[in-house]
Amino acid sequence: MTQTTSADAQKETPKHASAPVIAQHAATLKALPFSDTRDFDDAARGFLGTIENAKVTSPQGRVVWSLEPYGFLSAEEAPATVDPSLWRQSRLNMHHGLFEVVSGVYQVRGLDIANMTLIEGDSGVIVVDTLTSIEGARAAMELYFQHRGKRPVVAVIFTHTHTDHWGGARGVLDDETLASGRVPILAPNFFMEHAVSENIIAGPAMLRRAQYQFGPLLAKGVHGQVDCGLGKSMAVGSVALLRPTDLIIATGDKRTIDGLEFEFQMAPNSEAPAEMHFFIPRYKLLNLAENCTHNFHNLLPFRGADVRDALAWSKYLGEALQMWGGKADAMCGQHHWPVWGHERIDTMIRQQRDLYKFAHDQTIRLMNHGLTAAEIAETIKLPASLDGAWHGRGYYGHIRHNVKAIYQKYLGWYDANPVNLDPLPPVESGRKYVEYMGGAEAILDRARKDFAKGEFRFVAQAVSHLVFADPDNQAARAMLADTFEQLGYASESSTWRNAYLFGAQELRLGMPKVPARAAMPRETLAALSTGQLWDVLGVRLNGPKAEGKRIVLNWQFTDTNENFVLNLENSALTYVADAQAADADATFTLARSVLDEVIAKLTTFPDAVGSGAIKVSGNPMRLGELMMLMDEFPRMFEIVEPKRTAVT
Repeated sequence: MTQTTSADAQKETPKHASAPVIAQHAATLKALPFSDTRDFDDAARGFLGTIENAKVTSPQGRVVWSLEPYGFLSAEEAPATVDPSLWRQSRLNMHHGLFEVVSGVYQVRGLDIANMTLIEGDSGVIVVDTLTSIEGARAAMELYFQHRGKRPVVAVIFTHTHTDHWGGARGVLDDETLASGRVPILAPNFFMEHAVSENIIAGPAMLRRAQYQFGPLLAKGVHGQVDCGLGKSMAVGSVALLRPTDLIIATGDKRTIDGLEFEFQMAPNSEAPAEMHFFIPRYKLLNLAENCTHNFHNLLPFRGADVRDALAWSKYLGEALQMWGGKADAMCGQHHWPVWGHERIDTMIRQQRDLYKFAHDQTIRLMNHGLTAAEIAETIKLPASLDGAWHGRGYYGHIRHNVKAIYQKYLGWYDANPVNLDPLPPVESGRKYVEYMGGAEAILDRARKDFAKGEFRFVAQAVSHLVFADPDNQAARAMLADTFEQLGYASESSTWRNAYLFGAQELRLGMPKVPARAAMPRETLAALSTGQLWDVLGVRLNGPKAEGKRIVLNWQFTDTNENFVLNLENSALTYVADAQAADADATFTLARSVLDEVIAKLTTFPDAVGSGAIKVSGNPMRLGELMMLMDEFPRMFEIVEPKRTAVT
């Protein structure tokens, strides 16, 4: 279904919050400690200056980041269409600019979903995490220099592997500094392997699903996107990866950087597959990266990822408490605002430690009693001491979906009930459900009555069957959209709200029209190992089209001294390193950098052959035959309705 016209869109204005949602919000206002305003004091503490509306633009004038669309959050009282707890978090995430954490340590917050931390050494400044975009990082550095004076960057630290913490590095280090090699870039062990691989293989599906998680295509406003929990949204500028020059290997490792001693703690397979914490004795500053933030974090993002280890996460926080408890005067993370004072810091770490441990242990306890993931989510309740801690609220990773992630980590998708072993897919089951329930009108009649009673969860389930059975039934689409909308208004979790509201939008207006996916950047390609490149190619192979074909290609890379055999048979693409096949159909000799340029669409394979950059022996047409078997993945595909195009 395509995007409707603006005239049609005007007919689909957002609805008001229903009485059951308003009643739920009233209960939330009574249940949570809204009189505790210390977070607002902390979020504003140390403010030095900012950029108007936190607006960042590219050299071409394109807006990369701006908080101007969120001006509606100036109202203190939450509207009926937003959960009051989420409204509170959304307002806290509006603080932006340069802030002093302690004398000598500064943070740029609100110019991205993540923070940049700037630590002054004896002669220059150490930059911790470089935001998502090059444009945002440059703006952050200019803001820092404006208030603290021009200082050389003497080191860059990446705390972990997610793009919003390293994507802007080229905005911190200029070409001359980078070429000189004099500025160390520190990161946790296995940083490169995970930074470039975590979202590559399943990248197309993850990017589409991320639209539901972050809501970038929703209108900002009280009926739309208000926050992402960790921050406002994702920046949309230029991204480039820089390879670390120094890896932190083990907990207890130390480095002296520009006169400052750093003590490191490793925290792999927590919030990221490679992540680390550090403490600076001179400043009595503790940085726990993204593992101790002002919300319950995600154990499995809606976009998709490997399930994160809640037990390990808890243990790392416990270890940090043992290493540095009572020592830190300030604790800052790479999202949200700092915390000051030994007691408040240690209390927050203990509560965060116990939040992940409770979720883990109680999920496993109930699992071992035979409860399924859905039953555990319905049963589990946080203890009052954690439920009432603002930093334990589920703005990003709600307890109701985090326990399902823990269940999945241990037992997988199957709940052991044979009825769920091989169910019909959504379209086929939808048609049978509609038939069993007496047809479309009978379903809609019951759904309207349950909607009025606020039974939105089941209404969504029932009417979704009708939409999948008959996606052109406009009454069904409208009812499901209205139901998703109320579920979104009721959600404390920003990611739940975004998912529900974006689902409602697509049911009403169809999938948004977006530009075609750009080629993978050359810098990212260069960071991939050649084996990873072949793995990416393998998942693009259309198995049915490759039926009965056999193609063998030798590859010789002159700059990396690598040799590979790429082999297609049995509808699977495999490779062997450090080998060449005597029966290969063709052999290609080239620099690996040339292959990167071809994939990045900076040149073509024939042009590279014509220029002599690629030498070929054998039958080069066999490579063309192989590439004809590759799928091009769409940027958009249906989620809340059936696929309109069959996939084979």
